[in-house]
Amino acid sequence: MISLAGRDILHGWGKFVFTGIGLGLLIGVTLIMAGVYRGMIDDAQALLDNSGADLWVVQQDTLGPYAEPSSLPDDAYRSVRLTRGVEQAVNITYLTMQARRGSQDVRTMVVGVAPGASTQPGWPRHLVAGRHLTHSHYEAVADIASGFALGDRIQIRRKQYTVVGLTRRMVSSGGDPMIFIPLKDAQEAQFLKDNDAIWQSRRRTQANPAFNRPGAPGVLDAVIASQSSNTSVNAVLVTLQPGHSADEVAQSIERWKRLTAYTRADMQEILVGKLISTSARQIGMFLAILAVVSAAIVAFIIYTLTMDKIREIAVLKLIGTRNRTIAWMIAQQALALGLIGFMVGKIAATLAGPAFPRYVLLLPQDTITGFFVVMGICLLASLVSIRLALKVDPAEAVGG
Repeated sequence: MISLAGRDILHGWGKFVFTGIGLGLLIGVTLIMAGVYRGMIDDAQALLDNSGADLWVVQQDTLGPYAEPSSLPDDAYRSVRLTRGVEQAVNITYLTMQARRGSQDVRTMVVGVAPGASTQPGWPRHLVAGRHLTHSHYEAVADIASGFALGDRIQIRRKQYTVVGLTRRMVSSGGDPMIFIPLKDAQEAQFLKDNDAIWQSRRRTQANPAFNRPGAPGVLDAVIASQSSNTSVNAVLVTLQPGHSADEVAQSIERWKRLTAYTRADMQEILVGKLISTSARQIGMFLAILAVVSAAIVAFIIYTLTMDKIREIAVLKLIGTRNRTIAWMIAQQALALGLIGFMVGKIAATLAGPAFPRYVLLLPQDTITGFFVVMGICLLASLVSIRLALKVDPAEAVGG
């Protein structure tokens, strides 16, 4: 029957091969979707790894700098640094925005890093070219995924920055490449109001009757000065001294500093369980739809091939061929179709993955799992044709 199944495939090889290619493209899309999900997980993991932090201290009752807006005074790191078990505590800002290179806009996450050694938390790692930031203004280190090169000029808000270094795999949880600039510049880009907004705010403040009383001008000047300042950060990144528990230090910071502190496990749960969960459900629905469509295609083509050889199946039954043998012949055709489709899909996913807008991570275990899932779908899809073949009356072999 193996020979018979093979000969039947060769007899209709055109339909069989083209169906396999179409099925393979669907399987390729399925593998890419699974790779996109794995890439999202890997981006979140890379974000945590690259931060170099053991704790993330953020505004009280917020989910931190990656999932929710968080604003802290830029001197909060001093009190955090005095907490028992803390080795380093440094300020950091994150701002997702469009950076401009000439006439081109690039969606990036702009990171403001505190002055200090390049080994402290928050600083860019994995430099592949150039150097770290050495000046307090107008320098930037960009991830190569942003498309920037050494010496390029980046427009961020009203100022331009020169790219002095390049990194690799420094991305946000959404896959946006990071651009690192000095903290003061980042604070100005994120928190400082533009001139018109400051002017309008001053007019409203001066028009307030509370500042028209005797002795109020001094208070008015203080309020106006505060409107022009930018002394906030999004988070404080903390590293711990050896031998100290992250959970215990986090509880101490929350108890005494009136802030919220997240451990690495907490932050990973926020990124994966909250930020990525909706996308994961969407990808899961797409995978389920693609699986149903793939099963329908396999079922249709195998059903068509079975209908084309009803008389031959009747002859096989007439000469005493067992139902199990006939069923296995049809199942072989379905498995062969799935094998062709999976090979085409794997090749298509491998070639298309690097060109995909999001990072696609194709893991070997996903490929192996996908292979067995495809084979299982093909077997299930062949059941309709097997049932049809087993109902064939041997008398049809000699019928008109």
